[in-house]
Amino acid sequence: MVGFDKADDAGVYRLRDDLAIVQTVDFFTPIVDDPYDYGRIAALNSINDVWAMAGTPLTALAITCFPKKGVDPAILAEIMRGGLETLNKYGVTLIGGHSVDNEQIMFGYSVTGIIDPAKIATNAGARPGDLIILTKPIGTGVISTGIKFGKASAEVAAASVATMLAAGKYAAEAMRDFGVEGATDVTGFSLLGHAWEMARASNVTILIEPGSVPLLDGALELAAAGMLTSGDKTNRAYVGEDIEIAESVDENLRKLFYDPQTAGGMLIAIAADRSHDLLDRLKENYPNARMIGRVAERAGHSIVVDK
Repeated sequence: MVGFDKADDAGVYRLRDDLAIVQTVDFFTPIVDDPYDYGRIAALNSINDVWAMAGTPLTALAITCFPKKGVDPAILAEIMRGGLETLNKYGVTLIGGHSVDNEQIMFGYSVTGIIDPAKIATNAGARPGDLIILTKPIGTGVISTGIKFGKASAEVAAASVATMLAAGKYAAEAMRDFGVEGATDVTGFSLLGHAWEMARASNVTILIEPGSVPLLDGALELAAAGMLTSGDKTNRAYVGEDIEIAESVDENLRKLFYDPQTAGGMLIAIAADRSHDLLDRLKENYPNARMIGRVAERAGHSIVVDK
């Protein structure tokens, strides 16, 4: 039912008229110093792809890259402990996995869930007139870089970790209750990259109000200090010239719009007459959720960022 042609978060395969499976895989290098937190974030980052489709995750397979020599194996134990505790917390059963001897540490999961074939949220579900909601603030990429270079304060780092650990489960439940058809999670391709994928798949233009986008404390200052990931450049190349950003938009804010996120928020398209009720529901679990734009008929660019 859903493949890789529209750049969706997960694939969906129908088993029968009232049941489909939803599958995804995601793993990445450490983005925080604490291995336990790294494991927890990696687990949520993987599960979120199922929630972003409005599915229910059930099982997971661990994917581990870790060196046999030179690194204390207790670190891997802490990574896996954090991941397993997070899976268990949200009712996901670990049924196996695979490990590789590798100099660069990487960790994540392949996750399988179930979904109602009539209630799938995809990149192709945004419609003209819909409003756009983002459930979490952005900035985890620059903060992760700031942590690596000792430029992020303990308070800024802790707030970023807390944001990444806010599960998409409650957004998925709300999306099912409100019949949301257009949604994605904001991860490695950045806010603009994932919004662009949604606009392209839906054949619409998404208008984003830059001042409405929620930001993590300290992220703008770290962007100004040059704490950018390699994803900043690749995400700009990914969307190319299909995004129009007003000259009045601050350059450092633009950097955050291209900043790759980990376990980021849900980007949800919802009909205007139901948008405020959905936003109120989301704020029960995501206090920084905001209305950040709207969907229009397809025009010259897929994304327009303007005040």
